[in-house]
Amino acid sequence: MTGADLDIPAPDVGSGAAEMAWMMDAAPATSAGWGTVTGKPLSLGGSQGRAAATSLGVASVALLALERSGIDPREATAAVHGFGKVGRGAALELARAGVRVVAVADVRGGVRAGDGLDLAALAAHVDGTGSVVGFADADAITSADVLTEAVDLLIPAAVEGVITHENVDRVRARIIVEGANGPITSTAETALRHRGIDVVPDLLANGGGVVVSYFEWVQARQGWWWDAADVEQRLAQRMRASWQLVAQRASADGVDLRTAATALAVERVAEAVRARGSEG
Repeated sequence: MTGADLDIPAPDVGSGAAEMAWMMDAAPATSAGWGTVTGKPLSLGGSQGRAAATSLGVASVALLALERSGIDPREATAAVHGFGKVGRGAALELARAGVRVVAVADVRGGVRAGDGLDLAALAAHVDGTGSVVGFADADAITSADVLTEAVDLLIPAAVEGVITHENVDRVRARIIVEGANGPITSTAETALRHRGIDVVPDLLANGGGVVVSYFEWVQARQGWWWDAADVEQRLAQRMRASWQLVAQRASADGVDLRTAATALAVERVAEAVRARGSEG
């Protein structure tokens, strides 16, 4: 059951602001209107910054991961697998920070430019053709090739299960930041860990959309909407704080980032259960 104090839907693959508007209109009158769903159009109580939130979160955590590894963003290279809702925005944000994005892919294929892709021109090409394929100012490669580029940072931002036991030995990135949900299989992640390749888990990396969905719910309940700069600042603060907690826990316990993030999440739930007087 959905409702502003129950389960609150948000957009994901195959859905967007329009679908969220339809869901809000279909909800019972008792479900508190604007707070029923998130990711709505601005005219229907949506939040500034919601559409770009996942991308911004991924990019901010990716930059923090580079910093942790002692890599200057202005000297770093990146490849982005998936140039849609998440990957496109993340690539643009990384480029603004000075990262050289050398390869991107979508479901139809990929493109590479060793000196860095002109992402504004590429975005315009995608808007006009529907794909990165055929972009004139880059070399054509396969979508799978993007996953094995020799880069500092790889962002799999398309679908789950793209890095598996079949291709993990060819992955050459120093850091992988999961923009998609579950893009790395457990077997592949074990292999990456043994090779010393850091993986920033989806649990942390792509949480920006959920964070701003929460912001949207808060604004809806207050009937007071924040401007875009305020939303972005609050998101950046949340992502940095979460990153610091996870990175510190990983270092303190000598574990990988996914284990640290999962441990923190489980502990928080357990603490909340105990606070309610339950020993379960």
